Amino acid sequence: MKAHIKWVDGVMFLGESGSGHTVVMDGPEESGGRNMGIRPMETVLVGLGGCASYDVVSILKKARQDIRDVHTLLDAERADSEPKVFTKIHLRFVVTGKNLKEAHVKRAVELSAEKYCSASILMGRAGVEVTHDYEIVEID
Repeated sequence: MKAHIKWVDGVMFLGESGSGHTVVMDGPEESGGRNMGIRPMETVLVGLGGCASYDVVSILKKARQDIRDVHTLLDAERADSEPKVFTKIHLRFVVTGKNLKEAHVKRAVELSAEKYCSASILMGRAGVEVTHDYEIVEID
């Protein structure tokens, strides 16, 4: 896996993934930025959420659950002093569908947390307290 980061100006950077996709990263005005993009640490958090969400959706589809929507809400805390690393991250999966079996949703979240989500597991190994929970929304 590779990436390329190009400095634009101030504290704005373009990040290009090995697959050719680009993200704009920038800081707030008080840090010399123009607030034109996502913050670098926000990209880490969003990446973790994407990784875990991918797993949960994939596992639920394999279990033939009729999922219609999945939202993952992340709430993170960072250290007060430098380096301002993540100290806690909580992921809440809101799974919407028809006739969803709670055991399948619970197992999908557990498998993502314990076996499949590389980003979440990496954070845990780095000393971040990573927690998960879920909510099931049934539709007719």
